[in-house]
Amino acid sequence: MDALTDLLNGFATAAHPTNLLYAFVGVLLGTAIGVLPGIGPAMTIALLLPLTYSLEPTQAFIMFAGIYYGGMYGGSTTSILLNTPGESASVITAIEGNRMARAGRGAAALATAAIGSFVAGTIGTLCLALLAPQVVKLAIKMGAPDYFAVMVLAFIAVTTVLGSSKVRGLAALAIGLLIGLIGIDPTSGQQRLTLGIPELADGIDVVVVAVALFAVGEAMWIAAHLRRTPVEIIGVGAARMNRNDWRRSWKPWLRGTAIGFPFGAVPAGGAEIPTFLSYVTEKKLTKHPEEFGKGAIEGVAGPEATNNASAAGGLVPLLTLGIPTTATAAVMLGAFQGYGIQPGPRLLETQPELVWGLVASLFIGNAILLALNLPLAPMWAKLLRIPRPYLYAGILFFASIGAYAANLSTFDLWLLLVLGALGFGMRRFGLPVVPAIIGIILGPTAEEQMRRALQISDGQLSGLYNTWFSKAVYVVILLVVVVPPIVGRLRTPKKTNEPQHAEKGE
Repeated sequence: MDALTDLLNGFATAAHPTNLLYAFVGVLLGTAIGVLPGIGPAMTIALLLPLTYSLEPTQAFIMFAGIYYGGMYGGSTTSILLNTPGESASVITAIEGNRMARAGRGAAALATAAIGSFVAGTIGTLCLALLAPQVVKLAIKMGAPDYFAVMVLAFIAVTTVLGSSKVRGLAALAIGLLIGLIGIDPTSGQQRLTLGIPELADGIDVVVVAVALFAVGEAMWIAAHLRRTPVEIIGVGAARMNRNDWRRSWKPWLRGTAIGFPFGAVPAGGAEIPTFLSYVTEKKLTKHPEEFGKGAIEGVAGPEATNNASAAGGLVPLLTLGIPTTATAAVMLGAFQGYGIQPGPRLLETQPELVWGLVASLFIGNAILLALNLPLAPMWAKLLRIPRPYLYAGILFFASIGAYAANLSTFDLWLLLVLGALGFGMRRFGLPVVPAIIGIILGPTAEEQMRRALQISDGQLSGLYNTWFSKAVYVVILLVVVVPPIVGRLRTPKKTNEPQHAEKGE
C-alpha cells in the first residue's frame, strides 16, 4: 500500500499545470521527432539535454519521459508508413505493419499500435510503481561485488543483444570504456589518456558524447547515403479499428505486455529480443497463419505492446540500480548525473517527489499520447515529406548549440566534431553505438565498485564474487554467453557426408 500512496502523491506532483504542460510538450515533441527516420528518443533527449538544465529536475524528467514514450510510437508510424523503423525496437512492426498499409489498412495498423502502446504502457507503469520499491529493498543489501557483477551482466548483455556480431559489440564497448577512463584517476590523482590536454583532465561531458555519437554521427551517416530518388510514403486517414480488429488485437496486447516488461526490468533487458519473441508467439497462436507475411494485425499489436512494456520495465533498473539497458535509458542516466543526481537504491528516499512524479507522469503521458495519435495520424505522415538535407542540417545546427551550451566551451565543439566522426566510423564498420554509450556512462562506476570490492578483500580476486548474489549473477552471465551458440548449433542442420551425384541430362 505504501507504493500506491506514494504514487497518489506522485499524481499530485504530475498534475501541476506546469508539469502537465511539460508532459504534453514531451509527448508531442517525442512523437513528431520519432516519426522522422533515424531520429529516435535517445537522440532527441541528447539534443535537448543542454537546453533543459535551467528547468527543475522534475519538470525536465517529466518531459523526457514524454519524449521516451512518444518517440517509440513515432518509430512505429515510420515503420508502418515508410517501412523504415525509427528505432531498432520498431523493426518487427515493419514486417506486418507496412504490408497492412500497402493493402489499404494503414489506419488500422496505426490504431492498434497506438492503443496497444497505451494498454502496455499503462500496465507496465503500474508494474514499475509496484516493483521498484521491492527492488530497492534488495538493492540496499547489495555490496560492491554485487553491483560490479550486475554491471558486468549489463555490459555482456548489451554486446550480445545488439548487433549481429559479438566482436563488434565488444569493440564498441571497449571504445566506450576507453572514453570513460579519460580524466583524473580518482585513487592516484594521475591523469589518464588526456594526451596532455588540460581540458580533458575533468573527463568528457556525457552530454557532448551522447550528442556526438547519436546526432552528429547519425546525421553524417545519413548524409553520406542520401539519394535523390523520391521516397514512397503511403497516405493514411485518421487511425481507427473495426470490431474484428479489436477482437484480434486485445490478446496480443496483453501477451506482449507480459513478454516485454520482464525483459525490460532485468539489467540484461532491451526491446529487440522481446519484440521478436512476441512476433513469433503471435505467429504460432494466430487463427489466421496465412496472413502473416501479408499484413496480419496480430504482428503489429503484439510487438508494439511489447515495445512499450519493455520501455516501462527498463526504468526499473535505471531508477533503482542506476543501470541503463537501452540507449534512451543511458542518455537519461547522463541527464540525472548532469543534475547531480545519482539513480540507485537511495533515489526513492532522497528524491521521492521526482521519482513518483515521473512515474505518475507516465500514466498521464500515455493518455495524452493516445488522444493525440489517433486523430493526428495524417499529420505525422506529412512530416515524413521533410527533405532530408534540411532535416539533418538542422540536427547538426542544434547539436552544435547544445554541445556549446553544456559548458560554454569552444573545446567541446572540437570534441563534438571528433566524436561525431567516431560515431560515423562506428556506423561505417557496423559497430553498435549503444554499448559505447553504456560503457562511457557505467565504466567509471563499474571501476569504482571493482576497486572497492578489491580493497575490502585486500586485493584478492575472490572479493569480486564472494557473495551469493554475485555468484548467481556470474552464472547468468555464463548462460548468456554459452547458451545462444549451443542453441544455434543445435538448430543448424547437419551436413550429410554422402557424396552427391550430378544428374546427367542427355
